[in-house]
Amino acid sequence: MSVSLPDRPWLSEDPCDEIRGLATTAGARVVGELTQKRLDIQTTSYIGKGKLAELKDLTEAAAADVVIFDNDLSPGQARNLEKALQVKVLDRSELILDIFATRARSPEAKLQVELAQLEYSLPRLKQMWSHLSRQKGGGIGNRGPGETQLETDRRIVGGRIRDLKKSLSIVQARKEREVRARFEEHTVSLVGYTNAGKSRLMNTLTHADVYVENKLFSTLDTRTRQWHLKDWGKVLLSDTVGFIRDLPHHLVASFKATLEEARQARLLLHVVDASNPAAEEHIKSVNKVLEELECDKKQTILVLNKIDRIADRSNLHILMAHHPKAVAISGATGEGLDSLRDAVIETLTADFIQADVHTNQSNGKVIAYLSAHAEIYHQEYKDNEVTIRCRISRHLLHHIEGDGVTVRPIGS
Repeated sequence: MSVSLPDRPWLSEDPCDEIRGLATTAGARVVGELTQKRLDIQTTSYIGKGKLAELKDLTEAAAADVVIFDNDLSPGQARNLEKALQVKVLDRSELILDIFATRARSPEAKLQVELAQLEYSLPRLKQMWSHLSRQKGGGIGNRGPGETQLETDRRIVGGRIRDLKKSLSIVQARKEREVRARFEEHTVSLVGYTNAGKSRLMNTLTHADVYVENKLFSTLDTRTRQWHLKDWGKVLLSDTVGFIRDLPHHLVASFKATLEEARQARLLLHVVDASNPAAEEHIKSVNKVLEELECDKKQTILVLNKIDRIADRSNLHILMAHHPKAVAISGATGEGLDSLRDAVIETLTADFIQADVHTNQSNGKVIAYLSAHAEIYHQEYKDNEVTIRCRISRHLLHHIEGDGVTVRPIGS
């Protein structure tokens, strides 16, 4: 069931395309679809009585055992819908959380998904215990045990949430240390809408063996590999979890440790499935999540992927006209990868400066650091001091600046 609202319009001519893909990824077999445009939501059941009756008829005719809404429902709305339809009702966030639970492989991902699920479920515990009032007809005298068990469950869930947050804070601290340890490296992170082809692109660029599947959210764990740029050097390329429209807030919060690679990367490659009719909306959705992660000010190259699947190249020309600095590629066929490499090199090179570093000859620490991390053109020794002309990345300057060291950019 997909409902279009003024603040949440459909992205394409097929309103159920994405929710159908999510349901299929979760293992469901779609037996029917229903759509509706509304100016506002119905408080108690999200949709009106007429559409609810139509949905009930469709559910019974298709012998469906679950109804999935491509919208977020309140606990009360979900409870009322289940009562009216007599089948399980899931909303968009609950479906995405279920997919993440089945995709989680590493201990870190499992912790993150469990935390997101519990935070989502906590305000819905009352619905889970509503059967207690029905067992004996409800009313005075029958509410006590239910309320007692409800409060007990809330305390248990609340305690588990605190334990998970504590465990994840340790994970995040360790992840931040790992990422900071690579501060001197050139780090590039792949970000983008789920199923945009990031993992396949990473395999093509780095010859890695990253899991690839034509399903939403096939990758949850961040993987980092070396990418050797011809005639330039190597960078560390990271593949991150895919984003999606209306990604549940609990998931974004829980996966901040996983997304630390993107937060600390020097350069982001925003990968877009250019063959998808909703590509422009996908770009906006990813930019929104990047803003939430405070990554929206980072150097970013827009990568229009899967151009081999575009039947009408005029659609690609339209995207390129809207995003003139984008690079069009195919991670599957290799088309455009040389242009991508050139764009990455140009962006990373812009971070370098030529400078004269002046220090004492006895300052072996700085001299050794420059030998390892800078391209040295010339060294001049005079009166127990040395001037080293070199080319170095700006973000490394703080390692050498300080007492006894003077850095003078050439041309300034």
